[in-house]
Amino acid sequence: MRFAKLGTALLTDDVAASVRFYVDHFGFEPLADLGWYASLQYPQHPDFHLDFTVRGHEAMPERFRAQETGGVLLGFLVADAAAEEAALRAKGVPIAEPLRDEPWGQRRFNVWAPEGTLIEVLQTIDPDPEWMAAQGL
Repeated sequence: MRFAKLGTALLTDDVAASVRFYVDHFGFEPLADLGWYASLQYPQHPDFHLDFTVRGHEAMPERFRAQETGGVLLGFLVADAAAEEAALRAKGVPIAEPLRDEPWGQRRFNVWAPEGTLIEVLQTIDPDPEWMAAQGL
């Protein structure tokens, strides 16, 4: 199978709240809003789409409609995770896990989105050489 694009659709109890969160804090732009469904696009990468459907809507397969949105992590790779964390804190966004450096070469933090998605904002950094050696890398 060859994909032309990959999209992510998430169930939410409040489509408008999810849209506001990603527009206000992560720079997405609305493409479509039907009330029960909305589609967002990331302007710097027009093929990056994020869609939301209100939980319970008949557009979704019956067994899927009532699913909780959980176990989903969206990762956003950025140039400066510390600056992004500071900007989100300044806007009052609660930080789920504060900024930390991982020995495998990531600086990252996490926030929760309104629909229950965990968002990881990360940048790549040099890995810890001792950690890498201990892993046999």
